[in-house]
Amino acid sequence: MNQLVTQAVIAQPVFLAEAETIDLSALHRLNPQRYPFLLESVAKSEQGDFSILMAQPSESMQLNPGAPSELFVAQAQQAFVDCAQCEFAITLHGVSALFSNVAVGALLHQANQLPFKSGWFSYFSYDYAQVVEPVLQLPTSQLPLANLTRCHASVTLDHNRHQLWILVEADYAHLLSEILAEIEEVLLQEDKPASYVVINNLQEEDPQKYLAGVDAIKEYILAGDVFQVNLSRLWQANLAAEQDYLQVYQALRLNNPAPFAALACLQDQHQAPWQIISSSPERLVKFDHCWVDTRPIAGTRRRSEDVAADKALMDELIAHPKERAEHIMLIDLERNDLGRICQPGTVEVNELMVVESYQHVHHIVSNVRGKLRDGFSPLDIVHALFPGGTITGCPKIRCMEIVAELEKMPREAYTGSLGYINLDGSLDLNILIRTLIQYQQQGESVIQFRAGAGIVADSDAQFELVETRHKARGLLRAFGLKDA
Repeated sequence: MNQLVTQAVIAQPVFLAEAETIDLSALHRLNPQRYPFLLESVAKSEQGDFSILMAQPSESMQLNPGAPSELFVAQAQQAFVDCAQCEFAITLHGVSALFSNVAVGALLHQANQLPFKSGWFSYFSYDYAQVVEPVLQLPTSQLPLANLTRCHASVTLDHNRHQLWILVEADYAHLLSEILAEIEEVLLQEDKPASYVVINNLQEEDPQKYLAGVDAIKEYILAGDVFQVNLSRLWQANLAAEQDYLQVYQALRLNNPAPFAALACLQDQHQAPWQIISSSPERLVKFDHCWVDTRPIAGTRRRSEDVAADKALMDELIAHPKERAEHIMLIDLERNDLGRICQPGTVEVNELMVVESYQHVHHIVSNVRGKLRDGFSPLDIVHALFPGGTITGCPKIRCMEIVAELEKMPREAYTGSLGYINLDGSLDLNILIRTLIQYQQQGESVIQFRAGAGIVADSDAQFELVETRHKARGLLRAFGLKDA
């Protein structure tokens, strides 16, 4: 039996009159090498209590195209081997002379509630699915399939308590003063992010390809291959020369606020930089205190600026037989996925078909959870749920084969997942929808994103095409396209 591993972490609260005024992305701008990963809750919700700027990266494990996946999986499992035996020992810095023992105790309790304490930034592309299910033959991606990067510090914003925290591993205690100095420098800045960025050569994938794909899926459903397939389509543009990826993220954050937004700066197998820029509303999986949660979104309606019309659209969504049937089917899929790793009798739907409203769309959302059985690592949890059923369809493997056949290109980050995995095994990962990637090609900054819809037997192809455009609206508005 492994010995208990204690990870010492120092937590320093930063006492600001208005903690919410700090822009964590500005810290990234100031020192992108120190702060490469931002997990930001922009749309406030029960799922979006914290924003996390992960700091001080060191070693990373990356699965590149063509590399043996067995080696990556073995290395990741070895890295996580002590997770079940790890616990955090958090000490406070710089507060004992300022507060009573009772107040210090309350702060210590709050520090222990912070989501990311020490561990790994974690990214899995959609195409990583062929690692989880080796039978799959997916289109070849030029970008990494997965990345796990060890981060030794973080800056976390608690939106409910309006508190800012610096957390560092004890061996990195010297970072406290450096990070605090950078926070103070950012607070002196008065730069206001632009509301949109300029792009050139915007291209939308041929609508006829999508309409034909919907018809093909309906034939597969009629033949009994599948019940539902999530089919997506591509938009692509070039970023104007005077713009950069951080401005894209800041504009997307403003135009399409979401509880699982993210910015991740990575490198491909040739050390060329590329970025994931996300405003996702959806959680793939959270694990904490024995419970594994997944939170599927299935069912969408656009929003209206007219209050009465907006309410009517929401009511129509939640009452629509097709939307409800599709949602229940996907809940059953998630229950089955959780059943592979959870204790018998513990899998439950503890939140059923609620409507969550975002800036541009209404969604039907449920929460499914179960108690984890002994013997499963964080990577096992990810593999059990990945990729999310809401963005593949049912049954998963056959749906992914059909998606590959009809989309004819790798999805890359789109409908993959990113987030954090703590040293104690707790984790939280989103699903990368409402997500762009940016990379360099022949001297140009290329931006790509996809949007999709769930296709069932009675789907109207034109309606599903329009739904993809509704989902793309918030991303396009980040480029100043107000009528998108």
